Amino acid sequence: MPKTDPKTLVIRNGTLIDGSGAPAASNTAVVIEGNRITSVGELPGGINLLDTAKFEDIDATGQWIMPGLIDGHCHLSFGMPAVQGYASARGTVNPGFNALRAARNAQKILRSGVTSISIPGGTWFIEVGLRDAIDAGLVQGPRIYTAGRFIVTYGSIGDYEPSWVGTPEHTLGILANDVTDMITEVRRQTKHGVDFIKLADSTWGDTQTIAREEIAAVVEEAHRRNARISIHSRGAGSTKAAAEAGVDWIMHADLATEAELYAVAEAGVRIMPTTTFLFEALEVGKELGRSDEELDIIKRNADSAVTVLETARTLGVKVMCGTDTGNSPVMPYGVLHAHEAEIMVKFGRYTPMEAITAYTRDNAYVVGLEGELGVIEPGKLADVLILDADPLADIGVLQGGKHLSVVIKDGRQVDLLPQLDSESSVPLL
Repeated sequence: MPKTDPKTLVIRNGTLIDGSGAPAASNTAVVIEGNRITSVGELPGGINLLDTAKFEDIDATGQWIMPGLIDGHCHLSFGMPAVQGYASARGTVNPGFNALRAARNAQKILRSGVTSISIPGGTWFIEVGLRDAIDAGLVQGPRIYTAGRFIVTYGSIGDYEPSWVGTPEHTLGILANDVTDMITEVRRQTKHGVDFIKLADSTWGDTQTIAREEIAAVVEEAHRRNARISIHSRGAGSTKAAAEAGVDWIMHADLATEAELYAVAEAGVRIMPTTTFLFEALEVGKELGRSDEELDIIKRNADSAVTVLETARTLGVKVMCGTDTGNSPVMPYGVLHAHEAEIMVKFGRYTPMEAITAYTRDNAYVVGLEGELGVIEPGKLADVLILDADPLADIGVLQGGKHLSVVIKDGRQVDLLPQLDSESSVPLL
């Protein structure tokens, strides 16, 4: 059967929020050829929408057009949430099962309007394989930019097992208690195809577990191998140390003082607060078994995170958006990926347009595609959403895919109506 050229996709008559921060523009046409946007604005001459063999027409009258969302902090292979009949803890099932579950989770994320995700940590290099499978068209899911397991020391997040057990492959972290071991792990992970490296300090930021010189050594090795590097750091000195060492972005930073954030601003480093996880943990943590002591810690961090958002905005620190989906049962896939925008608007004093820009143009950085993604303009990758409600009037309409009419990733429309198993309600792959 002879191969036919793909149709040119035309989206017209909608109100465009292009992701750059520019005012919304009504009655706009967006033209897509292949996986790239070729025209934005007036409908170009030479386009005959009656020629259905060459053109596919989407009439977006009364709807809003914007770039695909980018969630800068998702986990897919940790074993969350639980699946009935299988072990519920992270990593206690076999890697094959976790890989298939990760594929299903990726599918759900894409159908919620998130066309790209950054994954700061996974097990068995599952996300590397899933990234490549999605790119090859074998599995439906968002564009993936991924790290491997956290590089941790004793006392870091991920160091949950007794010292005589260490950190087996199914756990979040890989123990590296000196610079030599850390550099070796950077080399191992880059050999296996990760896009970036993740260091991890203490769970809640009460102590600094990774020394300044260790952070600097890992940053140097990662950059030498053309990999970016991020760090889980809530405070306790590691935020300032990481910024001065030249990490590419800092996850959380929710206990950072104004002086630490000033150091971050001076270094030109980006932060990703992931306040969604903190807020959701406070909302439902009690019923899921979190202790009062832990909930007090989470509340402390959540309250401080609000101050961090405001201070970062004042100091000009670039804030990116991530949810920590998959880290815990409080963060289900496909549901809360835009919640960070709501928090930024409600508590951080950002405008809806600023929040959208953070979720699109600015978050392109965290998937390694700044300048290529996150803005609807000629030459950019064609990740586009069409919504039936105005996110500038109510930022909450971005949540959970409830107002999505169309999702386009790489110039192709995504099927938003997966077949469901009537008994389990689990989407079939």
